[in-house]
Amino acid sequence: MDYKLIALDIDGTLTNSKKEITPHTRYALLEAQKQGKKIILASGRHPIGIYPIAKDLLLDRYGGFIMAFNGGKIINCETGETVVSKLFPLEYLADIVGVLKDSNITINTYDDKRIISDNKVNDYSYVERDIIKAEMVVVDDFVSAVKFNINKILLAGEPDELDRYQAILSRRYDGLLDVYKSAPYFLEIMPFGVTKGSMLPLLLQKLGVRREELAAFGDHYNDMTMIGYAGLGVAMGNAEPDVKKIADYVCESNDDDGIAKTFDRYILR
Repeated sequence: MDYKLIALDIDGTLTNSKKEITPHTRYALLEAQKQGKKIILASGRHPIGIYPIAKDLLLDRYGGFIMAFNGGKIINCETGETVVSKLFPLEYLADIVGVLKDSNITINTYDDKRIISDNKVNDYSYVERDIIKAEMVVVDDFVSAVKFNINKILLAGEPDELDRYQAILSRRYDGLLDVYKSAPYFLEIMPFGVTKGSMLPLLLQKLGVRREELAAFGDHYNDMTMIGYAGLGVAMGNAEPDVKKIADYVCESNDDDGIAKTFDRYILR
């Protein structure tokens, strides 16, 4: 199959344990784009945490895309146009804050340039700040502070406590919001139906590309929908066991150039 689009998760997939793209992987992505293939950076990150990677990989030159907020916002890197944007329903915000009031979990969201966090900041909130390299603003009244359009809520905390609240929130907002982990210490709350796998078809339709011509790479639970949707769904060697089960192919880990080696085998001509 001639794969025309390649969707790549970033953390744990495109980048290694040092949050770096290796020279072998970068070369493979540039070579694929020279051959006419388009790259999609599909991440739970805010766009500002993706733009430097997109620039380094020359997505603006080759017409690639950023799929931020797990698909909640898709941006054409060549034109800067927002192709798709799905907004979080703010009417649920006060109730979510109420559910979490007795927890040690930090509630985070984003404006155009900053992370907005409630006053229960923990170490995992700083992990997000350092990953996307954005200013973090701590507020005492989270609901009053968020009076603008947002695409997602990010909860940060200890894995066991997040697991408990994932079960509570999933039951409470069943059919209203999507709740899933993107890392052991991060829990995403998204508009209902917004996942990487559900938003990719909208982009493929605009581009006139069939799902069979899409390859997707990922490592965590928020990547499962796009791995299952793609014509070639690839789980990294370091992926969660459940992700590996639904993949068409399990490649080497992100620390062993799994993407580059798979490109050499299946993507590059």
